[in-house]
Amino acid sequence: MATVEARQLVKAFEEVRAVDGIDLMAREGEFLVLLGPSGCGKTTLMRMIAGLEQPTAGDIVIDGRAVTDLPPRVRNVAMVFQSYALYPHLTVERNISFPLRAVGMSKEDIRKKVDWAADMFGIRRFLNRKPRQLSGGERQRVALARAVVREPAVFLLDEPLSNLDAKLRNSARDELKSFQRSLGTTTIYVTHDQAEAMGLGDRIAVLNHGRVAQIGTPQDIYLRPSDTFVATFIGSPPMNLIEDGDTWFGFRPEALVPAAQVPEAAVRVPLRIKRVEYLGAEQLIYGTVEGRGGDAAAIARIPANLDIGVGAGEVCDFALSRHDVQRFDRNSGRRIAEATS
Repeated sequence: MATVEARQLVKAFEEVRAVDGIDLMAREGEFLVLLGPSGCGKTTLMRMIAGLEQPTAGDIVIDGRAVTDLPPRVRNVAMVFQSYALYPHLTVERNISFPLRAVGMSKEDIRKKVDWAADMFGIRRFLNRKPRQLSGGERQRVALARAVVREPAVFLLDEPLSNLDAKLRNSARDELKSFQRSLGTTTIYVTHDQAEAMGLGDRIAVLNHGRVAQIGTPQDIYLRPSDTFVATFIGSPPMNLIEDGDTWFGFRPEALVPAAQVPEAAVRVPLRIKRVEYLGAEQLIYGTVEGRGGDAAAIARIPANLDIGVGAGEVCDFALSRHDVQRFDRNSGRRIAEATS
C-alpha cells in the first residue's frame, strides 16, 4: 500500500490548462474516485500519476518519494484502461503473464502468480483463449488480473466498466470493490458516472475545469456540496436551487414531502405541477416554485404509492425541514456555512 500525492499539479496544452494547480492525496489502502464531466481533467491527472503524461508544473509523490520525472516502469503502479488494452494475438495466460515475463521472472514463479490471479478473478478456464473469444466482463477481469499479478503499490483505473452493459456494470462494480478490499491496494478510479463514484469510493474528488471542486466521503459530497456546481452535478435528479436575492437556496428532491406530513415549523414550498414521472418504487414530481428571481424549476421525489391528490397545472403544498436547506452565495456559487453556537 502507498500514499499518492499531487502537489500543485498543472498540465497545460498550449493555452488550455487541463489540470490547473491540483492538490490531492490518496491515502494508504483507500479507494479514491476522480469524478467529473468530460474535459474536467480527471484522465489527464491519472495519466500524470502513471507517468504517461509529463506535468507542466508541480510534483507527484508516491509513498513519500518524488516520482515526477521517473518513467512509468519504476513507479510501481498498474493502470487499467477503458479499452483494457489486451494483446489480441496472445492468450489470456500470456496477457496476464506479460509484465512478469518483461522483468525476467522465472517460469515457475510466473505460473504460480498467474494461477493466483486467475483464481481470484474466476478466469482460470479462459487461460488458453484469446481476448476476442471473451465477453466484455471477462476481458475486464483479464485486464484486472494482469494489473494485480504485478502486486503494485497503486492501482489506476480509467473507466474500466464503461464498455459493459448496465446489468453487468452493477455486478462488476460489486466485484471490483470486493477485490480492492481484499487486496488493500491504494486505488484511484476515474469515472463520469456518479452512481459508480458513490458506490465505489471511500472518498470522491469532484473535478471541474481542471480543479478539485470538493473532496470528501460520498455522504459529504451529497449532503454538503461545496458549491452549486457540485450540488447540481451530484444527484439524479440534482439539487433544487431557488434564487432569493444574493442567495441560492438548495434542497434535495427527496427532502420535499407533502406539507400535511411535517410540523408547522417546516419551510413551506408550494409546487405548481407540470408533470409526474412514475419510476416504479418512486415518483418524480416536476414543477415550478415562485422565487424572487421568478419561477424556478423544482423536483420532488416521493414514494410511488403516495397520492398527492392534484395533477398538472395545480399547486401542491410541499414542505421541508430547515436542516435540509443549503445556502449558496449567488455570485461565487460557494456554500454558505451555517453559524454554530
